[in-house]
Amino acid sequence: MPEPRWLDDAEAGRHLRPYAITGGRTRHSQHTFTLITLVVARSAHEFDHDHLEPESVQILELCRDRAVAVAEIAAHLDLPVSVVKILCGDLLNASLVIVQAPPGQEDQPSVELIERVMDGIRQL
Repeated sequence: MPEPRWLDDAEAGRHLRPYAITGGRTRHSQHTFTLITLVVARSAHEFDHDHLEPESVQILELCRDRAVAVAEIAAHLDLPVSVVKILCGDLLNASLVIVQAPPGQEDQPSVELIERVMDGIRQL
């Protein structure tokens, strides 16, 4: 039987508990994100990486060229969604990202409007 191989610090990478990454917070006090909230980084020239956590820098790099959903960010970074939501809230507070929340119930068209559109299409 092969002997188990232990990882050194370089191979194991950075391992922190989620509460350490978020400073003990379990949710963001000002912002609410859903799994499909889209996040896009502002211009790379507008922020300084030195004062950011490594996970926040990774989010900015991932969202630099395109809008990325919160769930996708969590999957790419292998972090819990709750942690990503808090980090995205911090980045939003610092004006380093722009977010597009999914439409709410009040933004959806009424059934009456949809029926009128369908009737108009049928008449074509």
